Amino acid sequence: MKQRWRRPVSLALAWVLALSLSTGAWAAVSDERLADTVTDTAAYMYRTVKDPQVGSIGGEWAVLGLARSGYEVPEEYYQKYYATVESYVKACDGVLHDKKYTEYSRLIVALSSIGKDARDVAGYDLTKPLGDYGKTIWQGLNGPIWALIALDSKDYPMPENPEAATQATRQMYIDRILDCQLPDGGWSLFGGTAAASSGDGVSDPDITGMALQALAKYQDQAAVAKATEEALACMSKQQDASAGYASWGTTNSESCVQMIVALCELGIPLDDSRFVKNGKTMLDNLMTFYLPGNGFLHTADGSGSNQMASEQAFYGLIAAQRARDGRNSLYRMGDSLTVTGELAGAKPGEGLEGKDPAVTYMPIVDREATFPDITGVNAHKNQPAIESLASRGVISGKSDGNFDPDGDMTRAEFAAIVVKALGLTPAAADRFTDVPADAWYAGYVGTASTYGIVTGTGDGSAFRPDGTISRQEAAVMVARAAKLCGMDTALDTGAIRDILAQFTDYVTTSEWAREGLAFCYQEDILDQSALEIRPTAAIKRCEIAQMLFNLLGSANLL
Repeated sequence: MKQRWRRPVSLALAWVLALSLSTGAWAAVSDERLADTVTDTAAYMYRTVKDPQVGSIGGEWAVLGLARSGYEVPEEYYQKYYATVESYVKACDGVLHDKKYTEYSRLIVALSSIGKDARDVAGYDLTKPLGDYGKTIWQGLNGPIWALIALDSKDYPMPENPEAATQATRQMYIDRILDCQLPDGGWSLFGGTAAASSGDGVSDPDITGMALQALAKYQDQAAVAKATEEALACMSKQQDASAGYASWGTTNSESCVQMIVALCELGIPLDDSRFVKNGKTMLDNLMTFYLPGNGFLHTADGSGSNQMASEQAFYGLIAAQRARDGRNSLYRMGDSLTVTGELAGAKPGEGLEGKDPAVTYMPIVDREATFPDITGVNAHKNQPAIESLASRGVISGKSDGNFDPDGDMTRAEFAAIVVKALGLTPAAADRFTDVPADAWYAGYVGTASTYGIVTGTGDGSAFRPDGTISRQEAAVMVARAAKLCGMDTALDTGAIRDILAQFTDYVTTSEWAREGLAFCYQEDILDQSALEIRPTAAIKRCEIAQMLFNLLGSANLL
């Protein structure tokens, strides 16, 4: 069980600790330090990904890491994830994506790690699409690479797919990878294919690492063994002086992770002389991105998504630890967890027992919903929350197609997304003098007011629809929404004081906002690792998305 008021290491202190751990002679990472880092990162992952969803961030990779780490997680955590997967697969009628078949592979890998059979998920065989050769290779080398990793994770038989124009075999995927090997010995996403661009002629460590992971079980084939040695020589040359890697010109943790996993899958020690530079191994390099208590950085300067980097670094650490301990590798899951039984009580999306009958689950309507300014090189730490809400039609972007995560949100916009998040029916109410009946937000404000989520300002007659929302105002409104969802939001004076007193600016909060703030911190709707509340600061769009995502998770409405 989590301990509520034990604050994680602050970012500043984390930097100091990370530097103290990585300076000096760059001695090899000890077994004890590796174990401590795995445990610390597992705790961070379990704390951060409380309700794993189907997705590449905050989903399958977090589940895989926790399941393969040995970290003690309640079985209910995995049962709830599996129930979420079943619900998602049913909603999609078994079609996770029309073109990106890595969606199937990623889910197969995670399910295999908890002992579930991917051939029968809510009545659907998730391996079947990987029997379609043409569709699996459509998205570049990621397709055949992850098809092999997924199918081999639990030694699934090659699925028969009657609808496929070309029935796939494992050998076809192996040959596809070999045929796309570049002259320098490695691989890139589209290198060697008709879709290749000018930048695809140079090997990428991420794709090369993943290709080596997929080929690891086929080293008895002479062509595979030869290609593997050529790729290893290529990657040895690409390493920088600190034993790390750059992808698309940026040195980052994820590229290092993929090569760590590759060597571990191949059974090659991380201190193999080919991959030691100036006395440093790839594991030494990965540790320079480590923030004790806060996961891993994407780049050394702190840019990129910590969550995405943390999830990959986490399973990279586990691959290294498993290799040292002589256990099955990350993707050889004969020793997977065995999660049995069904989730007790309400299933995901059913809500809590005491919720208002008007509150309803919002299903996913757009599985591909995202925004360019929160993904890729712009990857944002709140990406999973933003995409989850966007996929349900709860939140949307700006007119230019971006989300503007650091922008403010108006009171009218806030009323709209809360009403949508709770599945309430918009209905205008003649309560505020400054909310015209024909305004786009009239129905949302009316409903939010009817259910007591929002109130007026001053004497209560005005709403100020264009006014911005402060952090303490948002907390109070979210707490009201939580009560509507069936959560107990009442706290006594002592509990409120104990919860808020850990923050340096507690005394600057308004008295009327303290119970709402304390509730949001207690339920991890707000991040209790922050040093300050900043009660009167305008809350950002990304922060509101995260708060609502956390609320829906706690209210069993995801």
